[in-house]
Amino acid sequence: IPLLFMADVIYGFKTAFPIPLALSCSFNPDNYKNATSVAAAESAASGIHLTFAPMADLVRDPRWGRVMESPGEDPYLNCIMTKAAVQGFQGDNPKEKGKIASCVKHFAGYGASEGGRDYNWVDISENTLYQYYLPSYKAALDAGAKMVMTSFNVIDGIPSSANTKLFRNILRKEWNFNGSTISDYAAIHETIINGLAENGEDAALKCIEAGVDIEMMSTHYINFGKKLVNEGKLSIELINQAVRNILNLKNDLGLFENPYKDASEEDEKRLHLCTEHRQLARQAARQSLVLLENNGVLPLNSKAKIGVAGPFADTDSASGGWFITAKNGSSSLMTALTERGFDVKSAMTAVLGSMEDKVFDVEDKTTEAAETLSDCDILIAAVGENPSDTGEACSKTCLRLSPNQEKLIQKLKQTGKPVIVIVFSGRPMELKPILPYCDALIQGWFLGTETGTGITDVLSGDYNPSGRLAMSFPQNVGQIPIYYNNYRTGRPYTGSNDHYVSKYLDCPNEPLYPFGYGLSYSKVEYNNFKAFVKNEKIEAEITICNRSDKETLETVQLYIRDIYASVVRPVKELKGFQQISLKPGETRTVHFTITKDMLKFYNPQLDYVFEPGEF
Repeated sequence: IPLLFMADVIYGFKTAFPIPLALSCSFNPDNYKNATSVAAAESAASGIHLTFAPMADLVRDPRWGRVMESPGEDPYLNCIMTKAAVQGFQGDNPKEKGKIASCVKHFAGYGASEGGRDYNWVDISENTLYQYYLPSYKAALDAGAKMVMTSFNVIDGIPSSANTKLFRNILRKEWNFNGSTISDYAAIHETIINGLAENGEDAALKCIEAGVDIEMMSTHYINFGKKLVNEGKLSIELINQAVRNILNLKNDLGLFENPYKDASEEDEKRLHLCTEHRQLARQAARQSLVLLENNGVLPLNSKAKIGVAGPFADTDSASGGWFITAKNGSSSLMTALTERGFDVKSAMTAVLGSMEDKVFDVEDKTTEAAETLSDCDILIAAVGENPSDTGEACSKTCLRLSPNQEKLIQKLKQTGKPVIVIVFSGRPMELKPILPYCDALIQGWFLGTETGTGITDVLSGDYNPSGRLAMSFPQNVGQIPIYYNNYRTGRPYTGSNDHYVSKYLDCPNEPLYPFGYGLSYSKVEYNNFKAFVKNEKIEAEITICNRSDKETLETVQLYIRDIYASVVRPVKELKGFQQISLKPGETRTVHFTITKDMLKFYNPQLDYVFEPGEF
């Protein structure tokens, strides 16, 4: 019986793509599919058979470090992106050369960890679980994902790894999943720490009965499985079924015919960081960053002298906290700008250390930096958070830039020169404090191997930015959790002076930047919205015109609100989007067909229904 080699190949193996949250901001599922297809090919050549990805957890709290692995806050977009990820990893058949099996995680509701603190409790209603959190896991299985991983959290008082409702009822019975299941790292043992299981024997019994086939890292199945069967406490048929699921997976990968599958030193040399893979990573990088503000300073004048400062000005490590197979090797911003022919000068470029190492800021050389760069025409502040401070076990309560990074931006602005701020992060940050000092603001995320080239494509105007936020940015942490598809309260705030309405006294209700937001270098007009019945179908259309001299990629987003129903419905929900390329001056009409399936929801009995009414 062949071994199964599994690893965390999240968004790249040697060629790093943008983090999944950034890929989702491209609103282009092909970017996610390309990322996972490249990751599969490169890791398969190195002997990997299965990856612990994609992460389908819906997220609403940027304090949680693992939002960087998620497609974002919207169930529809999450489903689209998760499906694309599975298709990239597995292709039509994971047995094919250059393909690996995928394991969707973390089942279920891990993204709702209380307080944004990793491994914490999750307390959500059944309606919220079904309506928002479960769809993206289901999308992965519908796309053919071969494995499901448990989440670390407790849900309904039961740790996921021992949760029969999740794994026997929803996964197996409701969804007819016949693949294999695996615990997350030592999660079987953690049922003892949680206080559900009395000891290792009890943990093994509860988790096998709940439907978890494979125990990762801890050893209670090995230590106590045979004893439980011999004593009649555990059915041998449950063991047989778990073994059957694992053997079927190995068979699906073709490991009985070739236990090494695609492992090849020659293919490693040919595929790892090859030109084709880097080109795909560059395309994804430039489509994933989001232009948040621009008062006309961008794109850059090719003859301008550019001053660059900040901890991400000249670093080759901008791939994010989960890129574990090749930490460095990204193209730096400084290098890419210089290679593009810009006259570049730098200052205060020391990298930002990790909070894990008790480093919370960069050295204050802000005055010297401003003086050094005072003769430049345009200044760029490349700021953010250490990549190691994102991902698993990297929760935060403060989402502002470190004090000296904020001070750097202020000092640069005091020179009187235009300031462009690029934020490198794995989560939405609290950016309101720096807005008065920004002539342009770019959410750069962690963009992977082609970070510098991708950003430079946008700065130079070679690519017109097209990214849209897949997660809302808060005004401050006090608003969190904040997301666009919330419910309307019985006392909504409408901008009046009423006191007894749902509002904050010291902050707007709205996010600083909402889901779906993003600018380009073009002025795009939306006109003539219509909704009508045609051939017994409801159609919606809108006219889009590019009123600029630049070609642009526009993401047209369709939102629908169910006005009244048997349960309260969100104020709006994304139900479709189309990306269209518009040449300068071009006008196009975009059409959507609205189906009953787009209007369905879970009623109080958790039936998935369509209810006629006003939308």
